[in-house]
Amino acid sequence: MTTQIINKTETKTDVAHETSKFSVGLVVTMAALIGIWAVACLIGGLASGGLGNLIKGYISTIIG
Repeated sequence: MTTQIINKTETKTDVAHETSKFSVGLVVTMAALIGIWAVACLIGGLASGGLGNLIKGYISTIIG
């Protein structure tokens, strides 16, 4: 004769903590993507016009 034993374990999950971890991960991922895009745009600007034109365009954008 065999006896079946069923063990039940209960885990407590803090939903607010898990949601917060997910949100922080999402924000960090989006910040990384935006940073990569900014570096790619900077490299593209340097490749198309050179450093002088890039600085001149930046200053003219700020001053107006």
